[in-house]
Amino acid sequence: MTTTVKLPDKLENALRMRCAQEGRSLSEVMRDALTAYLSQPPVTASAWALGEGVFGRFAGPADLAENRKSEWADAVQAKQLRRS
Repeated sequence: MTTTVKLPDKLENALRMRCAQEGRSLSEVMRDALTAYLSQPPVTASAWALGEGVFGRFAGPADLAENRKSEWADAVQAKQLRRS
Protein backbone atom coordinates (compact mmCIF):
# COMPACT_ATOMS: atom_id res chain seq x y z
CA MET A 1 0.00 0.00 0.00
CA THR A 2 1.21 3.48 -0.79
CA THR A 3 0.28 6.35 1.52
CA THR A 4 1.05 10.05 1.23
CA VAL A 5 2.12 11.85 4.39
CA LYS A 6 2.42 15.63 4.62
CA LEU A 7 5.27 16.72 6.85
CA PRO A 8 6.41 20.17 7.93
CA ASP A 9 9.66 21.15 6.20
CA LYS A 10 11.68 20.93 9.42
CA LEU A 11 10.47 17.38 10.13
CA GLU A 12 11.02 16.26 6.56
CA ASN A 13 14.57 17.62 6.57
CA ALA A 14 15.34 15.89 9.87
CA LEU A 15 13.91 12.63 8.53
CA ARG A 16 15.92 12.83 5.31
CA MET A 17 19.12 13.58 7.24
CA ARG A 18 18.55 10.63 9.58
CA CYS A 19 17.85 8.31 6.66
CA ALA A 20 21.04 9.45 4.92
CA GLN A 21 23.08 8.97 8.11
CA GLU A 22 21.72 5.46 8.63
CA GLY A 23 21.68 4.50 4.95
CA ARG A 24 17.99 3.60 5.13
CA SER A 25 15.05 4.59 2.95
CA LEU A 26 12.33 6.99 4.04
CA SER A 27 9.78 4.18 3.76
CA GLU A 28 11.79 1.83 5.95
CA VAL A 29 12.24 4.42 8.71
CA MET A 30 8.57 5.43 8.58
CA ARG A 31 7.44 1.77 8.73
CA ASP A 32 9.67 1.20 11.76
CA ALA A 33 8.35 4.36 13.44
CA LEU A 34 4.73 3.38 12.83
CA THR A 35 5.37 -0.15 14.05
CA ALA A 36 6.89 1.21 17.27
CA TYR A 37 4.03 3.67 17.75
CA LEU A 38 1.31 1.09 17.15
CA SER A 39 2.94 -1.43 19.50
CA GLN A 40 2.22 0.92 22.42
CA PRO A 41 -1.14 0.68 24.18
CA PRO A 42 -3.53 3.44 23.15
CA VAL A 43 -3.62 6.45 25.43
CA THR A 44 -7.15 6.77 26.72
CA ALA A 45 -7.92 9.18 29.48
CA SER A 46 -9.93 7.93 32.41
CA ALA A 47 -12.85 9.89 33.79
CA TRP A 48 -10.62 10.85 36.71
CA ALA A 49 -7.86 12.14 34.41
CA LEU A 50 -10.35 14.18 32.39
CA GLY A 51 -11.88 15.87 35.45
CA GLU A 52 -8.83 16.02 37.69
CA GLY A 53 -8.43 19.77 37.16
CA VAL A 54 -11.92 20.56 38.45
CA PHE A 55 -12.37 18.05 41.25
CA GLY A 56 -12.35 19.83 44.59
CA ARG A 57 -12.51 23.31 43.10
CA PHE A 58 -16.09 23.91 44.16
CA ALA A 59 -17.44 23.51 47.68
CA GLY A 60 -20.92 22.81 48.84
CA PRO A 61 -22.82 20.62 51.26
CA ALA A 62 -21.40 17.09 51.33
CA ASP A 63 -24.88 15.59 51.18
CA LEU A 64 -26.23 17.86 48.44
CA ALA A 65 -27.26 14.98 46.18
CA GLU A 66 -29.19 13.30 48.99
CA ASN A 67 -30.90 16.48 50.21
CA ARG A 68 -31.20 18.38 46.94
CA LYS A 69 -34.90 19.17 47.37
CA SER A 70 -34.54 20.64 50.84
CA GLU A 71 -31.37 22.52 49.81
CA TRP A 72 -33.25 23.99 46.85
CA ALA A 73 -36.21 24.96 49.05
CA ASP A 74 -33.84 26.63 51.54
CA ALA A 75 -32.14 28.55 48.71
CA VAL A 76 -35.48 29.74 47.32
CA GLN A 77 -36.65 30.78 50.79
CA ALA A 78 -33.40 32.68 51.44
CA LYS A 79 -33.77 34.48 48.13
CA GLN A 80 -37.36 35.47 48.94
CA LEU A 81 -36.30 36.75 52.34
CA ARG A 82 -33.61 38.93 50.73
CA ARG A 83 -36.20 40.46 48.41
CA SER A 84 -38.58 41.42 51.20
